[in-house]
Amino acid sequence: MWIVAIGWIYVVILMAATETSVIAGVMTFLIYCMIPLSILFYLTGSKRRHARRIAAQQAGTKHDDGSAAPASPAATKAPGGADAGNDAGGDGGD
Repeated sequence: MWIVAIGWIYVVILMAATETSVIAGVMTFLIYCMIPLSILFYLTGSKRRHARRIAAQQAGTKHDDGSAAPASPAATKAPGGADAGNDAGGDGGD
């Protein structure tokens, strides 16, 4: 897939280089290359996006009751709580 896209980009760059003005070259590149390839990559990437969405949903709801797991271990600590003074670089919570 990538080699076809790279080949098409090369062809369109050569087409754009033969245009009579810079504006016409830019428009040729946008219309014949960027827009079609962005649509193509969007359509062919839908399975990957769907798989990522499913994986994120499964990773986010690991508890039986449906509540989401915390994002990071720091999110489980209470600010100024019992273990707030145990970190070596902190000010001791005073």
